[in-house]
Amino acid sequence: MIRVIATIELKPGRREAFLKELQANVPHVRAESGCLDYTPMLDLASGLQAQIPLRPDAVTIVEAWESLEALRKHLSGLPHMLRYKAATQEMVARVSLQVLQPA
Repeated sequence: MIRVIATIELKPGRREAFLKELQANVPHVRAESGCLDYTPMLDLASGLQAQIPLRPDAVTIVEAWESLEALRKHLSGLPHMLRYKAATQEMVARVSLQVLQPA
């Protein structure tokens, strides 16, 4: 199993519109072969000293996949992902991935 932390930095003021498109796509991703978890998350003000500053224009997706192959297939241009990317491309400033394996 691998985990992915996907950070999507949005253009200012676009988070609510982006979340609407993302939430519509979540069931399609969760139905993909090899997807164990795909959960969009937002920063939470915790008051913890080590926490990074809150990011009002960012969405983090916490993912779990059976394998790197399953993740690659997810990123390869499946029809639902192509629709999602087309619908959100003007909202997104930058995307970064952390791909992790158990220690």
